[in-house]
Amino acid sequence: MGQAAEAHAGEAAGAESAEAGETGIFSPQHLAATLTFATVMFLTGFAALAVVPTLPTAARELDGVSLFPVVAGCFVAASLLGGVLGGHWADRAGARRPLALGMVLSVLTLLVSASSESVWQLAAGRFLDGLAAGMVAVSVTTAIGQAYPERLRPRMLAMMSASWVVPSLIGPPLAGVVVEVWSWRVVFYGLAVLTALPALALVVVLRHRPDTGREGATGRTDTAAADVPSADGRAARPPLLVAALLSAGAAFGQYGVSAWDVRHMVFAVVGVALLAVFAPRLLPPGTWRGARGLPTTVLLRGLTSGTFFTVEALVPLMLITERRVDAIVIGVAFTASALLWAGASWVQGKALQHVARHRLVTVGALIMALSLALAVAGCADGAPGATAAAAMPLSAVGMGLLDPCVTVLSLKHSAPHRQGRTTGAMQTNMNLGQVVVLVSAFAVLNGSLAVGASPLGGYGLAFGLLLVPTLLVAVLAVRARGDR
Repeated sequence: MGQAAEAHAGEAAGAESAEAGETGIFSPQHLAATLTFATVMFLTGFAALAVVPTLPTAARELDGVSLFPVVAGCFVAASLLGGVLGGHWADRAGARRPLALGMVLSVLTLLVSASSESVWQLAAGRFLDGLAAGMVAVSVTTAIGQAYPERLRPRMLAMMSASWVVPSLIGPPLAGVVVEVWSWRVVFYGLAVLTALPALALVVVLRHRPDTGREGATGRTDTAAADVPSADGRAARPPLLVAALLSAGAAFGQYGVSAWDVRHMVFAVVGVALLAVFAPRLLPPGTWRGARGLPTTVLLRGLTSGTFFTVEALVPLMLITERRVDAIVIGVAFTASALLWAGASWVQGKALQHVARHRLVTVGALIMALSLALAVAGCADGAPGATAAAAMPLSAVGMGLLDPCVTVLSLKHSAPHRQGRTTGAMQTNMNLGQVVVLVSAFAVLNGSLAVGASPLGGYGLAFGLLLVPTLLVAVLAVRARGDR
């Protein structure tokens, strides 16, 4: 008995010592994973932010300006499919395989886009890029949930946001210079070269790291997690057909708002129908009615991401077309948004780590609501352009506070063997939120113009509409709390 007690005490002391030695995300135990994930996010951010400014020029040279909404929307539509594929794959076989494949595929998609001979090839390249991005995003989040203890996840997620800071500062202006001096194709080819070697290095590194996707808390292999039986007794498989139809619905919706005629209206109706029918099959039950726990966290991700990215689309469009604001003001607003998002994310992960996550979600949503009030005020006659421009960085502060908290809450509500599926659902609803909120805002804008409202009045109504999902997030955050 005495020896057993001593052994037990020794094991307990060893566990306490190990936990104490695990000082942070840069501790020896986590250093390799931290650097790997940071590199992946840096390259993903650089490619994403550098490509976006080149797309209008590419579409113009390929005689496809009228199809620009399709080129821009393909990425989001494909991300829906990539997120589902990556999440289910990560649950079944661990995160490293979908992560490695996503990085390699991202290089190939850049080459497809760079060699485009038509706008449809460019759209195909953007679609494949969205597929790769969806897989990478879900795989990284899943890997963080598998590789880090709960207390380190907020810091690691904050670092993922910070990894976008440098790309946001140098990516868009550098791409603009390359387009002006050489060609938009050089941007794609250059990004492919820049990403190729790190992608290959990542594949090599991940080959020598064990996967944890099917290991439970005890370290054993959980075969049930690998092959979850369905209601009829057969092993469940990734609902790829459903995801593909959902991606098609998103693409149809984007195409449907590119013009206002019967044909485009038909595409818009079909797109909305596909989203309404198939989206619930890829989301936790009760998501759209805000059921407590995981369903609410998934809903919050869709509402917040949709609102924020719609702000980033509408504010620059309004400032350039109606306020005639210099492009440098838009660039400063984007740079400030990236910096403030990263700063707010660091604050929630470091200085506010002891504050309840759902309370930070509420605070972040209220800050976003304030930013929308600024955007509405910026639409008033005689208001300076900087008024609406300030809405972008202020909204980023709110997102920096709440977005990592929503992810942490989602992982807290998920069993270890379900974290890949959870992050897949989060990614799916994030993309759905971007599609639905953006299309809704443009429908309000174009509808108001059709009935004779002034352009600034239409933008004001669109920004006012965005207050609805933002205030809804503030109200629903308590239903995502992690202590129930």
